Amino acid sequence: MTKQVIVVTGASSGFGAMTARALSTAGHTVYAGMRATDTRNVKAVANAAAFAAEHNVDLRSVELDVASDASVVAGIATIIAEAGRIDVIIHNAGHMSFGPAEAFTPEQFAELYDINVLSTQRVNRAALPHMRKQGKGLVVWISSSSTRGGTPPYLSPYFAAKAAMDSLAVSYAAELSRWGIETSIVVPGAFTKGTNHFAHSGSPADQARAAEYNEGPYKGVPEKALQGLATLEPIDADPASVAAAVVDIVNSPFGTRPFRVHVDPSQDGAEIVNGVADRMRAEMFRNIGLSDLLKPIDNG
Repeated sequence: MTKQVIVVTGASSGFGAMTARALSTAGHTVYAGMRATDTRNVKAVANAAAFAAEHNVDLRSVELDVASDASVVAGIATIIAEAGRIDVIIHNAGHMSFGPAEAFTPEQFAELYDINVLSTQRVNRAALPHMRKQGKGLVVWISSSSTRGGTPPYLSPYFAAKAAMDSLAVSYAAELSRWGIETSIVVPGAFTKGTNHFAHSGSPADQARAAEYNEGPYKGVPEKALQGLATLEPIDADPASVAAAVVDIVNSPFGTRPFRVHVDPSQDGAEIVNGVADRMRAEMFRNIGLSDLLKPIDNG
């Protein structure tokens, strides 16, 4: 295994924190990107430092507010200054919302899109020039089974944003392969326990509109949707398995990393639908004479 310099976005908690710790334990230099390291996330920074000291690993926190161009540019610059390079980007930062679609304002939709989609573009624009100059790298996108699997109601802003992010990842893959940069898309299922994903989800700003759904013909649907998701999830479903999947990808030799990996204990169908979509993508590239873009070039 070659030691990699890795940045993980949204690493203050959940999948991000688990992934940062797992990668550092595997022997890599890991920058846990998070916002407000001097205020709201002071404890997360302290916890990361304590983990690094206890396990004797190279886990560092870096101020990286993915909603801010200036913060992302400064954070990536800090990593380059300290480590001299970036080998792997883990796009993990994101936020969930729960409620009837009509009750969310357009501004709320835009905010969810900003956090889940535009954040990746900010990080890419700051980090990819360094990786392209190196002639080798890896971009890992933490997607969601909701993009093509079962889509229960009341999660539409999040589902729409994650679907856009997944589509962006697919497009980037072909545009980076000739630079020697690989793409892997990790697709977690609905882990309702073990992270703050559902607990910290946003709610509609238009509560009056939401109330019309809560008291009308859709009364009881929110509770049934959440209970149903929890019921589908096996008792032994472990969100740490997502971090383990990322470690396996990073540790795999160049050129062998999978384009897409599903970590979905509930088996909501995303793997089947993605399998068809990814196969059709490959056929299209072969038909237009660009099949070489399906695999990264090894620049040595």
